[in-house]
Amino acid sequence: MNEMYKEILVKRKTPFVLKLVKPAAIVLIALLVVLGLAVPLIWIAAAAAAAAAYFLLPRINVEYEYLYVNGDIDIDAIYSKQKRKRVASYTMEELEILAPENSHALDSYRQKKLTVRDFTSGDEQNKVFVLIENLEKGQEYVRLELTEAILKDMRRMAPRKIVLM
Repeated sequence: MNEMYKEILVKRKTPFVLKLVKPAAIVLIALLVVLGLAVPLIWIAAAAAAAAAYFLLPRINVEYEYLYVNGDIDIDAIYSKQKRKRVASYTMEELEILAPENSHALDSYRQKKLTVRDFTSGDEQNKVFVLIENLEKGQEYVRLELTEAILKDMRRMAPRKIVLM
């Protein structure tokens, strides 16, 4: 019974530009409502802006939860600490290579046109690992922030696919 279960919560750093979007949207909606008092047709634009803000603004604050169970990694996105959505699942069977982002083991993959998926915090101080996964639609270049315990367990399961230097 050599099973491992780990959860990692990674909060994405919100870019400065996105921090300005919420107040700008509120000001725009308020302006459209005031203008709608003079020109009733502008109410349609105000309603559309309010609906767009309702659906898009919660997606500014994102946390990623990595769920690692026996070599499989499931990644959920948590929007504004309220809504959870499964965004990706990766298995050891489909794993091509896992290495630190600056590793020379990834040089041949950087030259290819791969789909890049970033599930990191965006903080330059955190160590980022790249997972190259063979999927039905092609290979994916996945950026993750993994712990030493997960890396050791993955290396135990597939030592030739995991590069830790």
